Amino acid sequence: MEQVKLGIIGLGAEGGMYAKFISEGKVKNMVIGAICDNDPAKKQVAQENYPDVPFYDNYIDMLESGDVNAVVTTVPHYLHPEMGIEALKRNIHALVEKPAGVYTKQVKELNDFAATKPDVKFAIFFNQRTNPLYKKVKELIDNGEIGSIRRTNWIITTWWRPQGYYDQSEWRATWGGEGGGVLVNQAPHQIDLLQWICGMPKKVYSKANFGYQRDIVVEDDVTAVFDYGNGATGVFVTCTHDVVGTDRLEILGDKGKIVVDDSKKITIKRLNKPENEMSATMSMQDVMSIFMGGGQGDIFTEEVLEFESVWGGQHIAVLEDFASAIVEGTPLLAPGSDGINGVRLANAMHLSSWLGKEVEVPFDEDLFLEELNKRIAEEGKYPVRK
Repeated sequence: MEQVKLGIIGLGAEGGMYAKFISEGKVKNMVIGAICDNDPAKKQVAQENYPDVPFYDNYIDMLESGDVNAVVTTVPHYLHPEMGIEALKRNIHALVEKPAGVYTKQVKELNDFAATKPDVKFAIFFNQRTNPLYKKVKELIDNGEIGSIRRTNWIITTWWRPQGYYDQSEWRATWGGEGGGVLVNQAPHQIDLLQWICGMPKKVYSKANFGYQRDIVVEDDVTAVFDYGNGATGVFVTCTHDVVGTDRLEILGDKGKIVVDDSKKITIKRLNKPENEMSATMSMQDVMSIFMGGGQGDIFTEEVLEFESVWGGQHIAVLEDFASAIVEGTPLLAPGSDGINGVRLANAMHLSSWLGKEVEVPFDEDLFLEELNKRIAEEGKYPVRK
């Protein structure tokens, strides 16, 4: 196979961006095989911009057309597992957008089916995993640069959305149509990065506010506390009503600390001795000497790394990574099976808030679906899920 003929399911903002990158020749080993959308207005858009590309209003027809050998699913979240399975069934490689689904039970069905098709590539669109900054942070943690993690703290509130954003589509910010708010729409990349870099917590306690500052039924403000099971803890804060916004990740280890500011700068503070050793060997006189004018060099060294991101560069990198896996057999940076981890963590935050108590991870998946379906039924707009 020389080129991946990608079928784009959903010609919205994301699908349109991918089509533009591919048509401009920015994605190695990939061309647009076909475009699919059930909105008649999108057919006209496709014909104006990509007149030579076949257009379908039914994705099954596209999968069976022979025009594509791979797809990307840029559609509402509930549809990702279904479309992924239908593609893999036909030996068509699948790149699923984030999140992999709304609840772990449906994502597990996708993962289980994908496992029966080991020769067909299955990936998830975690573009932040291609971000050199976060790849560096993971490398630092994996290499033990700051030792064993004691605490994580991520405040990510750069998701400001006005009421008009929620009013633009009937399905947006609904339990039945979108599956949630900031945890399933804006923050999945950070939720994935947190567990990818620092590991999955064993317990979660969350306080989510639903319709706190917006006229919606889903969460627009979340504060969660993580218990990693070994004494280490974490805090995750996100919302869509902070017009100023903060993006700050801190990871404290027993040998130092990593601080990421605005997803642009990493500050690494490496202790000269592990903190436990300092505690055991330093007298209060030593400590007072440092506090009263001793240099920071007596305690730690500091390294600052600056990163510049190019718009669209990460998305192109994911598409190229997917194409390379298909054409050259290279390992995927974000295998599709990884998608369940972020969904599980978001589900745990929802479930904890709904129940008003700490929940273990993994949790009772049937209980989560029962609680989700209660909210879908109360909305009265969509059928409950199975």
